[in-house]
Amino acid sequence: MSEPARSQRFAEIALPHLDAAYNLARWLVRSDCDAEDIVQEAYLRAFKAFDGFRGANGRPWLLAIVRNASYDWLRQRRADDVTISYDEELHDGHISAEAGSANEAMVNPETALARADDRRLVNAALARLPAAFREVVVLRDIEDLSYRDIAAIASIPIGTVMSRLARGRKLMLAYLEQAEA
Repeated sequence: MSEPARSQRFAEIALPHLDAAYNLARWLVRSDCDAEDIVQEAYLRAFKAFDGFRGANGRPWLLAIVRNASYDWLRQRRADDVTISYDEELHDGHISAEAGSANEAMVNPETALARADDRRLVNAALARLPAAFREVVVLRDIEDLSYRDIAAIASIPIGTVMSRLARGRKLMLAYLEQAEA
C-alpha cells in the first residue's frame, strides 16, 4: 500500500475516535494537558503499528494503545495510581441504592444548578477511583463499549472487566455517599 493510501486509511479508521481516545486518557491521568500529550503519543504509536492492524473497527485497537500509553505515563510519573487496593468494608457485597429519576425534566434554574452539582460530584467520585477501576467505568459507562471490547482494550478477561466495573461503581457510590454526608 502506498504511503498516501496508508495515511488515508489510518485517518479514516483512527480519527473518528479521537474524542474517545482523549476522554480515556484524561480520565486515566486526570489532566487535560497530559491527556493531549498522551493521545498524540498514542496516535504516533498507532500509525507506526498500523500495518499490523486487521479489520474495520479501529476503536478497540486504538483505545488499547491509548490505555497503554496512559499507563506508561502513569508508571513513569505516579506509580501509586497504577495499583489497586482492596477495602474489606467496601467490598463486602452490601450495596445501598437510592436512585432518583434519570428522566426527570429540567424545569427551572434551581434544577439545572442541582444537576450541575450532581455532575461535579460524579466527576469527582470518578476521578478518585484507582486507574484500573476508572478505566472500565469510563469505557463502559461513558464510552458505551461492550465488555468484550473493554476486555480486549485492557488485555483482561471479561470476568475481570465485570468485577472491576462492579467494584468501581460501588466505590463511586461510597464516594458519593461520603460527599453527601
